[in-house]
Formats: sequence, C-alpha cells, structure tokens
Amino acid sequence: MKKFLLMSLACLAILSACDKKPEQDVTTEEQLQDATKQELAAAVADRDQLLSLVNEISSGMAEIKRLENILTVSTGVNGETPSQRAQIEADIAAIQQTLQQRREQLEQLERRLQQSTLNNKNLQQTVETLRAQIDSQSAEIENLRASLDDANRQIGELNSTVDSLHTTVNTVTGERDQAQAETQELANEMNTCYYVVASKKELKEHKIIESGFLRKTKIMRSDFDQSFFVTADRRTLHTIALHSNKAKVLTNHPSGSYQIVEQNGQKVLKITNPDQFWSLTNYLVIQID
Repeated sequence: MKKFLLMSLACLAILSACDKKPEQDVTTEEQLQDATKQELAAAVADRDQLLSLVNEISSGMAEIKRLENILTVSTGVNGETPSQRAQIEADIAAIQQTLQQRREQLEQLERRLQQSTLNNKNLQQTVETLRAQIDSQSAEIENLRASLDDANRQIGELNSTVDSLHTTVNTVTGERDQAQAETQELANEMNTCYYVVASKKELKEHKIIESGFLRKTKIMRSDFDQSFFVTADRRTLHTIALHSNKAKVLTNHPSGSYQIVEQNGQKVLKITNPDQFWSLTNYLVIQID
C-alpha cells in the first residue's frame, strides 16, 4: 500500500510538470524540425548528385572499353592510321580531364556528407565505391596511354627499319644492276666479231692485205682500216651472204667449223661451230674475186 502511494505521487508530479511546459519549448521544436528538413533536402540533393556520378562513371568505363577494343583490333590486324592514333590520343586526354573533374566533384560531396548531421552510411559507401571506380578508370586510361605510346614507339622503329631496308634494297639493287650491266658489256665485248667481204683490190686499198708478184699475201698489218669491217655478234652470226660465185677465206679459221655453200647461184658462208670458228681470231676476211 505504501509503495502504491509513492508511485501515485510521482505520476502527479510528472503530470504537473507537463502542464507547466513553457511556450518557448514549442518554438525550439519547430526550429529543429525545419533544420532537419533542410538537412534532409541537402542529403537528397547529395544522393541525386551521387547517382548522376554513378551514371557518368559507368558511361566513362564504356568509353574506355571502346578505346581498348579499338587499340586491340587496330594493332592486331593492319595497325591504326596516324589519324586514328591522333583521335585515340585526343579521346584519352578528354577522358583523363573528365575523370579529374569527377574526382573533384566526389571530394566536394564527401566533404558535405561529413559536415552533415544526417551522415548516411549508405551514401558514404557509395562515395567509397565511386572513388574506387574512378581510380580503376584512371589506371585503365594510363594503361591505354602506355599501350598507345608503346605502339607509337614500335611503329617508329618499324618505319626506321623499313626505311633502312629500302635503302639497303636500293643499294643492293643498284649494285646488282651495275654488275649485270658490266657482265653484259663484258660478254658483248668478248663475243664481238668483225668481218669483211670484198674484192682483192678493196682489201688492198684499206690495207687489210698486202700482196705482190711472187710474194705471200699478208693480212691485217697494224695500220689496217678498222672501219671497213662489219661489226657483229658471233653468238647470233650464223650465215654471211657473199654475193659472189667465187669466195675465199683469208683469215685463219678451223676448216671443220664452217662451210661455203651455194644458194641461188650465190656463195654463202655458214658457220657450223661458232666457238671453234672464232677460237683463233675475231676477224674474218673473205675475198670474192
């Protein structure tokens, strides 16, 4: 009974205190409610800005993947052109600038969240996630730039190698052509032969032969007329028309290497073995009278 009486007195004291609450306490409660609403609105705005950043960072990752695919395909097939490389470098620079802007926005949001009394743990976790994604994208971009720089370096080395090879090929080709020309010139010189078909009188006039009464005919002294001879190639010279029905070979040629035959009433010299025929001399003198 005594215990119940004490409890009743305590309740009456509490009710009496409630009835005497001042007006200024109501005003303070309303101010707190207004302040809470403002902070809530700021928190909602921060949340919305974070969500916007989430979308932007997602699109940024898609753009980075696009650049990775371009680099992979271009270096794996035919290599990107200089204009494509310039565009990729511009895209990488733009993404790096955008990532820096997003990093600064995220830092501002984080500072506001730390100052707010409504510090939402979920929003803070979102900030941490976004920071990790931005760091990851920055690393991806750096890898892309390193890959592009490495590709540019390799292209420069290949261009230098190609230029060097072109120079070497041109030099070797020039030396080969020169050697071939010299070889051909030497072969032509070695196979050059000279022949003349003329009367005894003409051969004397051009000092190709000397003869006299009871003297042996001498052929081709040092001062003979070279221009009177026909220049030919013994590789292709097989027959010589003598335009006479009488002919005699005055120079020294093996008898088994040629024939003088008659065709249509005229004598023709046929060389049957060119190597043997020209083995003793490159000059052929035929007298036709």
